[in-house]
Amino acid sequence: MPRSGMEPRRREDLVRAAISEIAATGAGDVTVAGIARRAGMSPALAHHYFGSKDRMLLAAMRHVLAVFAAEARTSLAAAKTPRARLEAIVRASFAPSNFRDEVVAAWLNFYVQARRPGETQRLLRVYQSRLRSNLVHALRPLTDRPEALAEGIGALIDGLYVRQGLRPGDLDSAASTALVLDYIDRGLA
Repeated sequence: MPRSGMEPRRREDLVRAAISEIAATGAGDVTVAGIARRAGMSPALAHHYFGSKDRMLLAAMRHVLAVFAAEARTSLAAAKTPRARLEAIVRASFAPSNFRDEVVAAWLNFYVQARRPGETQRLLRVYQSRLRSNLVHALRPLTDRPEALAEGIGALIDGLYVRQGLRPGDLDSAASTALVLDYIDRGLA
């Protein structure tokens, strides 16, 4: 039986372990036993806290999205112009905390899991909708086609994550940021 008051810490340990396990084994080979072992607890305890592997992986992605959201909010708070808002969104997308190999692996797993209807698909749609909304808001004063440019920026961000996931270490945060900012400059020209 779990000790009282340990649940939040153990849940957090399992979420971090799930992210690491995805990166270490690949999404298809992730097991609750592997996640639990990495977190230093039994599979039964992991099931107690999450109920299933899918719920554990969903919690891991919620954690990744929360880290991204915090980074984006901090960056956006300092942005005073529409162009600065665009740069803040892009920099948050590729901040070192968000573009580590294990986080990128979690994103790849998230994209695959979101192909099936359910909570994961809904979470991906919420993320994409918020990203698009923030991009369109920043682009509206800068171009007469903010929706089209926002779609391209979002696709480029996702594509760079996929590329990084398939070839870890190929792109770093600065190079990825520079590619997207260059695309924005060309789109606004």
